[in-house]
Amino acid sequence: MRLTFLGSGDAFGSGGRFNTCFHLERAAHGNVLIDCGASSMVAIRRGGVDPNAVSTVLVSHLHGDHFAGLPFFLLDAQLVSRRTAPLTLAGPPGFEQRLMVVMEAMFAGSTRVGRRFALEIRELALHERAEMNGLAVTPFRMEHYSGAPSYALRVEAEGKVLTYSGDTEWVDELVPAARGADLFICEAYFYDKVMKYHLDYATLARRLPEIGAKRTIVTHMSAELLGRQDEIALEAAHDGLTVEV
Repeated sequence: MRLTFLGSGDAFGSGGRFNTCFHLERAAHGNVLIDCGASSMVAIRRGGVDPNAVSTVLVSHLHGDHFAGLPFFLLDAQLVSRRTAPLTLAGPPGFEQRLMVVMEAMFAGSTRVGRRFALEIRELALHERAEMNGLAVTPFRMEHYSGAPSYALRVEAEGKVLTYSGDTEWVDELVPAARGADLFICEAYFYDKVMKYHLDYATLARRLPEIGAKRTIVTHMSAELLGRQDEIALEAAHDGLTVEV
């Protein structure tokens, strides 16, 4: 599998980066988006990604820089890309209602218009392994206020394991979420400033041996950490970075 960081930025576009959106290419069952932040359709176009080849969108939590690109994605599917293939969206409890609210706020009436494709919206239960479209995803509870549960997502596909932390301060749930993963994508917001709801690089680096992931890439960096990248030993994401899983 091949993963591309279409968007690796924080909520504020630090470093001129797009909001979080990762594109996972698979040999079968369609491709996957992991998070779809507000700027994601721009990132998708810039990255040359075919939206119709995406079968599944997984959402870590309900902040705009992680899921508010979905109204644009769904309208593009209907009006521009002329999608006919089924689409599955999966996120935490409360996902469907929040998505409908955001769609109506941004494009009034958009939730009531008929579509040419089947849309399934699934809400993921904590620690329950859910199978869909040739992958399995298990959510782990993180500490990040979003008005709904915020998750790390452990994704299994094609014999590989990819874990994405979402946004969170350090919680011990990160250990089972990413234990032994082939790729662990983890937020590192500041270098060593400890704050509520976000994880700093120094804490992550100190705790990584407990996790034992085969490869770790940090993402969602603030302007402060972007300015100190030469001081970090882990791989750092950037928009357009492509890696093999």
